[in-house]
Amino acid sequence: MATGTPNPIGLSPRLASIVQHLRLYKPPSTPSDDEDAVEEIDARGKVFSQLGLAESSAPCRPERLLPRRAAVLVCLFEGEVGDLRVILTKRSSNLSTHSGEVSLPGGKAEEGDADDADTATREAKEEIGLDPSLVSVVTVLEPFLSKHLLRVVPVISILSDKQSFKPVLNTDEVETIFDVPLEMFLKDENRRSEEREWLGVKYLVHFFNYETEDNKFVIWGLTASILIRAASVVYQRPPSFLEQNPKFKLPNPTSGICSM
Repeated sequence: MATGTPNPIGLSPRLASIVQHLRLYKPPSTPSDDEDAVEEIDARGKVFSQLGLAESSAPCRPERLLPRRAAVLVCLFEGEVGDLRVILTKRSSNLSTHSGEVSLPGGKAEEGDADDADTATREAKEEIGLDPSLVSVVTVLEPFLSKHLLRVVPVISILSDKQSFKPVLNTDEVETIFDVPLEMFLKDENRRSEEREWLGVKYLVHFFNYETEDNKFVIWGLTASILIRAASVVYQRPPSFLEQNPKFKLPNPTSGICSM
């Protein structure tokens, strides 16, 4: 990954240690993309879903079903009290689909993107004005699947100087930018879950509530699932609650149809 500065300077010892740990992280291997698959994401190429499923739990062979890749930026920085925080956005209320939902900056890959990091940082610049030169990409996580089996790659980056970031929102897409403590996605506080069913298998959708002086946000679905995984990797421990990810049987290789 060539995006961002290779060795961010001015990092606190804690951030430097996190960067070192993340650069050693190797996500599980995944199948190659199917370039001929049909895309099923919103009209602007943004990534939203009630379901966030690690690709290793996929119900079918991903290379048979998945559209082109998408990527989201998990941009971390150190807060004023030393906590590790992640940048999130709230979609514009004027959009026809998924209006007002919380998401990570990101969207579908375009032809000129060199890799997933390039996709995620390009989209972050378009959405919130985050210059790629301000962030250091340190690793990517295992791809996640949306409910429509879109492959979404989380790209973890470090913003070493938060003060240098002056947000410029694309108001056609983004209503608000805010940040939350990453560790909240490992805690049972301010969290609830709902049991859903997909392809005959039950799973939990997690909802995290977060309040500022001016707003209340609900972080859920695919975005919550990605942040639970990111927090688990960064803090090197599992969440304190049951995730209940769906477990699928292997598909029938001759039929090309998902089997349970």
